[in-house]
Amino acid sequence: MQWRKGRRSDNVVDARDDSGGGGMGSGGGMRIGGRGLSLGGVAIVVVIGLLSGQDPMTILGSLLGQMDVSQQQAPARPTQGKPATGNDPQVDFVRSILGDTEDTWGEIFSRSNQQYEQPKLILFNGGVNSACGFASSAVGPFYCPGDHRVYLDLGFFREMEQKFSAAGDFAQAYVIAHEVGHHVQNLLGISAKINAARQRGARMEGANGLSVRQELQADCFAGVWANHAQQRLNWLEPGDVEEALNAANAIGDDHLQRQARGTVMPDSFTHGSSAQRVRWFKIGFESGAPGKCDTFKAQTL
Repeated sequence: MQWRKGRRSDNVVDARDDSGGGGMGSGGGMRIGGRGLSLGGVAIVVVIGLLSGQDPMTILGSLLGQMDVSQQQAPARPTQGKPATGNDPQVDFVRSILGDTEDTWGEIFSRSNQQYEQPKLILFNGGVNSACGFASSAVGPFYCPGDHRVYLDLGFFREMEQKFSAAGDFAQAYVIAHEVGHHVQNLLGISAKINAARQRGARMEGANGLSVRQELQADCFAGVWANHAQQRLNWLEPGDVEEALNAANAIGDDHLQRQARGTVMPDSFTHGSSAQRVRWFKIGFESGAPGKCDTFKAQTL
C-alpha cells in the first residue's frame, strides 16, 4: 500500500506519554481484580485481620469495594497529549490514513448537504481516559461517542501480526477505518438509536443482535472508505485487499472464540462471524455506497 500518497491529518493526538495507568499508581503495586493496592497495604490488612479475628479477605473485599466507589465518583483525568508530528513512521501512517478518511467522508457528507465533523484520534500507551471511562490497551482500538474520538494503542498492530497473523499496512488501515465508521454512525444518529433500543431491552448480542449489526455496518463503512480512497489515490498494491479481508476474518467472533476455547457460541457474538465481517467489508469496497451498508434491514448478515 502506497500510504505516503495520503494527506496527513492534523487531528492525531500523541498521548503516549500522558497515558499508561489512567492516573493510578504503578510500579511495585499488586493488582486485584484490576484495582490497585500496594503490597504494604495488603500486609497491613492481613495484620489487622489477625489481631481482630476477622477474615483478611473479607476486609480486603470491603476495602476494594470502597476504592471502586471513590474511583467512580472521582472525575477521570482527561487525556491531554500533543499534536502528533515528527518522523515516527507509524504515527505518519496513522495521520495519512485518518487524513484520507476525512477527505472521503467529507465528500460523501457534502453530497447530502451535510458537514462532516472530523474526529480526533488519540494515540495512547497501556491505558487511557476517555469520556466513556478508563480503558486499557486490552480492549483494542475503540471509538467513544461521548467525545467523538478514536483511541488507538499502536501495540495493537503488533498484536494483529503476532497473535492473529493479520499483517500488512492495509490491514492496519482497515482497523482505523472501522473505528471511523463508528464515528460516522454517531454523526448520522445511528448510535443514538441503538443506545435507545438497548435501554428498551432490545437484544444486543447474538448472531442477529444489534451489536453485531452495528459492527458489521462499521466494517462496510470501512470498505466504502477503501473504495473512494483507491479511486482518488490509486494506492493499493497486489495483496492489499487480501490483507484487509484476512484481518476481518481473523477478528471474527467465531474465529476468536474457537481460538480461545475451542468452541463457538453464536449467542454471545458481538461483532459478527469472520464470514460476515469479510462479506460486509466487500460490500462496501465493491460498491463505494454507504446506502448499501444498511445491516439493520438486511435479512441475511
